[in-house]
Amino acid sequence: MSQSSSEWQKINPPAHVADILAAAPEVTVPASLAELVDASVGGPDQDAFEVAYDVPGKGRVVEAVVARVRNGISANYTEPYMRRRDPESMSIADRIPTDKPQFEERFGQPFSDLREETFAWLKTQHLTLYGFHAGGRDLGMDALVVAPANAAFFAFGLALLQEFVPLAEIPESFAPYLVIYVAPPFRHTHFKGKQMVVHSRSAELHEIFSYNLYPGPSAKKGVYGALITRAEAEGWVVAHCSTVQVVTPYDNVLTIMHEGASGGGKSEMLELAHREPDGRLLLGRNLVTEEERHLQIPQMCKLRPVNDDMALCHPEIQEEQGYLRVVDAEAGWFLRVNHIDRYGVDLNLESLAAQPAQPLLFLNIDAVPRGRALIWEHTEDAPGVPCPNPRFIVPRAIMPNIVNEPVSVDIRSLGIRTPPCTRENPSYGILGLFHILPPALAWLWRLVAPRGHANPSIVKEEAGGMTSEGVGSYWPFATGRKVDQDNLLLEQFLTMPRTLFILCPNQHVGAWQTGFMSQWIAREYLARRGHAPFEAKQLKPARCPLLGYSMRNLTVEGTPIDPWFLQVELQPEVGEEAYDHGAEILTKFFHKCLREFRTPDLQYTGRGILECCLDGGSLDDFQSIIGPGEHKGS
Repeated sequence: MSQSSSEWQKINPPAHVADILAAAPEVTVPASLAELVDASVGGPDQDAFEVAYDVPGKGRVVEAVVARVRNGISANYTEPYMRRRDPESMSIADRIPTDKPQFEERFGQPFSDLREETFAWLKTQHLTLYGFHAGGRDLGMDALVVAPANAAFFAFGLALLQEFVPLAEIPESFAPYLVIYVAPPFRHTHFKGKQMVVHSRSAELHEIFSYNLYPGPSAKKGVYGALITRAEAEGWVVAHCSTVQVVTPYDNVLTIMHEGASGGGKSEMLELAHREPDGRLLLGRNLVTEEERHLQIPQMCKLRPVNDDMALCHPEIQEEQGYLRVVDAEAGWFLRVNHIDRYGVDLNLESLAAQPAQPLLFLNIDAVPRGRALIWEHTEDAPGVPCPNPRFIVPRAIMPNIVNEPVSVDIRSLGIRTPPCTRENPSYGILGLFHILPPALAWLWRLVAPRGHANPSIVKEEAGGMTSEGVGSYWPFATGRKVDQDNLLLEQFLTMPRTLFILCPNQHVGAWQTGFMSQWIAREYLARRGHAPFEAKQLKPARCPLLGYSMRNLTVEGTPIDPWFLQVELQPEVGEEAYDHGAEILTKFFHKCLREFRTPDLQYTGRGILECCLDGGSLDDFQSIIGPGEHKGS
């Protein structure tokens, strides 16, 4: 049962946290996830609950409406703004070197005063407290969360995402390095209603102050930032990726690690390709001619998911075999389902969500108390406008065919959302179904990490959607300096020579609307061909050097793919002139982003790659800087 006395001392909180807990009128330490489920709706006999706070100058503000549903808890934020992560929500409140906005410079006052105000407010609240392992029990860090008890749905989501530790199982050696404080009213009183998450780092403690209840910037990416900070100090990387073991119908196994900005296809890499009602795969629909192209693959590869969003590249799991080894950094997955807009799009995922082995948390899903949350019923931001960021959190333990041990990565793929490209409206949507990249170019793509077209996960987009997520696509969550992460990533690329690097677009290939089919087809093809190296006659230097090599031809299960899906300049709706215009857009964007990496602390080889790009280097130039490894023939 819940603990509400000084039993919380078993969690070994830092002294100032103990002061908060000792002063609070009540502290609840949930003994199980089931208790957090009940607390999310105000108690075991309740089915609905409003998460509300009295805000000076505004009165009672309802942050979220929570419902108990048959398959878990459904929470809906009252403001559409709160349904997606604000990319400008992070501030740093310490003096450790950083390239991120510092709180004092951003708001004109030291954070120390707000820190004390936050602690004073928490001392007046009925609190929920528990311990968890951020990054896992063996390779991660001990952590705890302090939140108002009426925000139990947030605490429930965090407990699903991280490894929740019941009080009875807290070891004597438990030593929190990470503390998350949750204080929702402060976004109204101090930040004009905006999401704000403040990191305060020291050698002994990493504190995260979450001034909002959307878990993206704090329970999800805030914890990620703390892991990156710890890993950086120890000289390794926490990658932003999904990883899957792909098992062919012939029992060959290939491991793909798919990286990229939010919306870049990480979760989709773990999904089976979506089929049409007649069983075919819709490769693409031409936006000009309205033609469709289909594929028939009778038996798809089996998928064994490894991780969904965050992977530890910890030195303890590496082996000297020329491959990067990774393991999941999370206990649960924060799955976006905006592409599931009707029943039957992905029956496996729909079944998992509708009838789970344990209660799940649904966000931005339209559900009623005691009903069933269905992941294609998206909350509307406005009449007729569905929220683009519906989510649910599922514990990895109930995912079918899950892989728990570290795996060696055969292919590192990077995804980018691409707009349509035509003669009339040229754009950077010039990528073919997939491209082969030499390691030097693959590293550059991870420095730039384009966020791409129509990103559904974040609040703010610049015109055209071409913005950089930055360094490894995890830069929005990192707390330190870019150059340190640049060098750590480059070290990976230099020491893992047996990896094949590919680039995969989603949404569009030239004038063809493809959704995520391009990366699903790439996955099926590459798994079937296995570890065989590419011969020179199979590849063609892409017309745009930044895109590495295009496939000359491609046949999947006996069906040849039209060449214009591989080389977009061959599409009559695009042509060479529009392609070159798109290549110019892409090149200028790379140059703009890469100039800021010209720093003395960048590793020597990295400086050479950077200058090669800025000087208009050819594909051969990039190839000569870091050798091709074992995958590409001469």
